[in-house]
Amino acid sequence: MFARLKEEIRMSAPFAGVEEEVSLNLLRTAAVLEHAIAESLKPFGLTPTQYNVLRILRGAGERGLCRNEVGERMLTPVPDATRLLDRLEDAGLVERHRDSEDRRFVTARITGKGRALLAKLDVPVRGMHERWYAHMSGADLRTLASLLEDARARMPG
Repeated sequence: MFARLKEEIRMSAPFAGVEEEVSLNLLRTAAVLEHAIAESLKPFGLTPTQYNVLRILRGAGERGLCRNEVGERMLTPVPDATRLLDRLEDAGLVERHRDSEDRRFVTARITGKGRALLAKLDVPVRGMHERWYAHMSGADLRTLASLLEDARARMPG
């Protein structure tokens, strides 16, 4: 049995409106989701942000991406993508190469070790998502995704 948001956050005053209730529900759901993902990745030595970068670089293939391209594709923007890539490189999960003609241009690529780690995570992560949303039909999930995309499209930034 799940608790309604007001009970979960021990809120005594009424919501200012249904829009506020929806916004707070989204924020609370995102926080709970982020925590669950972080806990599942912890045994593998990854944060959700690092996992996101590795998936982005795996998707980029051999071409790789520059730091700015990685930053643009991230689910949650980070202020210092360079340090994030530094940590992944130190762990052997990412490699970076400077362009021989323009030394300012640095391409990041996932390493074999990074691909192997993601391959190990693919099935458990997919299963985790399936368990979380097993109570919803495919049509409900598509509707939810569409509604979230519509709401996000109207937001600044």
